[in-house]
Amino acid sequence: MTVPVTPSALTVDEAHARLPEFTVIDVRTPGEYASGHLPGALNIPLDHLRRALPGIRHAAERGDVLVVCASGARSRKACELLAERGVPSATLVGGTGAWAAGGHDLHRPEARAARTGWSMERQVRFTAGTLVLLGLGLGLLHPAFRILSAGIAGGLVLSALTGTCGMALVLAKLPHNRPRTADLDAASAALYGR
Repeated sequence: MTVPVTPSALTVDEAHARLPEFTVIDVRTPGEYASGHLPGALNIPLDHLRRALPGIRHAAERGDVLVVCASGARSRKACELLAERGVPSATLVGGTGAWAAGGHDLHRPEARAARTGWSMERQVRFTAGTLVLLGLGLGLLHPAFRILSAGIAGGLVLSALTGTCGMALVLAKLPHNRPRTADLDAASAALYGR
């Protein structure tokens, strides 16, 4: 039985000062990761974290684990998941957005290897806006189509109140947001080699 641990949170300045000590795990989608990540960060999207758990546990036995995302919300969830399984980790408060705002560089893959894309937040805004406009436009043909717009609005309110986003979970399943098996295998192997 694993003993739960309490995840910690580090500010950008605290994380920057200790960056070489960390195994950094970026839990964003591959497209978000390609748009810029902390130096040396390994991309293991949140929905693949359980698969990489043995490697993360191995890395945590050798040193500290820092988990990052865009704003800190997904990395906080990842740290909670790891803590439940007895793996100590820390989240970066404010995520890569705060890291960049603090004047620190974000690394980007070489142009030939990059799969750049939109951030998950931007994908959600685009999809929600498109569906609302579609519902309103089709509502001109038949008023029942306005339910689509109302449903999206309700989902956005629920997302804000709960700090979760069902649309982001669905969008993360799209092919451009899914990691290639080779990428996950390479990140998992790196966890054992660090």
